[in-house]
Amino acid sequence: MTDKMLMILDKVNYVYSEDTAYQIQALKDVSFKIAEGQFIGIIGHTGSGKSTLIQHLNGLMKATTGSIYFHGQDIYDDDFDLRELRNRVGLVFQYPEHQLFETTIFDDVCFGPKNQGLKEEEAGLRAFEALRSVGLPEELYYQSPFDLSGGQKRRVAIAGVLAMKPEVLILDEPTAGLDPAGRDEILDLVARMHRERGITVILVSHSMEDIAKYVQRIIVMNHGEVMFDDTPSNVFAHYRELEAVGLAAPQVTYLMHELKSRGLSVNTEAITVEEARESLIGALTGIDSGRRDIR
Repeated sequence: MTDKMLMILDKVNYVYSEDTAYQIQALKDVSFKIAEGQFIGIIGHTGSGKSTLIQHLNGLMKATTGSIYFHGQDIYDDDFDLRELRNRVGLVFQYPEHQLFETTIFDDVCFGPKNQGLKEEEAGLRAFEALRSVGLPEELYYQSPFDLSGGQKRRVAIAGVLAMKPEVLILDEPTAGLDPAGRDEILDLVARMHRERGITVILVSHSMEDIAKYVQRIIVMNHGEVMFDDTPSNVFAHYRELEAVGLAAPQVTYLMHELKSRGLSVNTEAITVEEARESLIGALTGIDSGRRDIR
């Protein structure tokens, strides 16, 4: 990860049905910066503004007021190429299989690069590379995408975005409806992309366990505003405040606080199973060695 700024949001507001009886302010003075190569989690209760926010990041929705800068240029400038922005900021919607429409998987993944103006041969090379990178078996490439399992369809949808070689990959609840094994496969795949390609990843998820395990930074949305923007351990330290707005911390957080309240010297900042295990081993080893000393 670098400190080079990729995107800046400056006091972004968005109002649905403005100047009508149904007016709703979905985003309120949202400001934050995204550095190149970050892995960011966005969480919030239903209606908090998460989906509205991410659709602003690639220009699918336009702010009512405020500015968004991509590589230093205001995306609302008249001379800014929004199509190019959408090529560079890839968005995978919740239930991305609804985005699949071609007769074969390979054709579906070729669609984006062809739409970028690439020749058929180059688009095909991009599609092969993307499908290999998401771990889809080659014997499936020329089958219908509608014959695949839910997890395989997600891989194809992600490959379709990756084939366009975006700088930013935004995923809106990419594991919705998948079983635990499928969920881990998809998120491990995304984590590998981030690690190997240095791609900036923005993950919207309702699973605090997934957020805690994968992301480096969490933005918490509440009623259209940024409530917290910090490291996972710092955000989840506010678990009582998160509960008050319909969210929660990972189960590990509650377990560690309970153990601490019962006198065990554990790290209450642990937010993943691995961190909790290390802390527990350390605490229990300390107790055992103390008992040996007494004897």
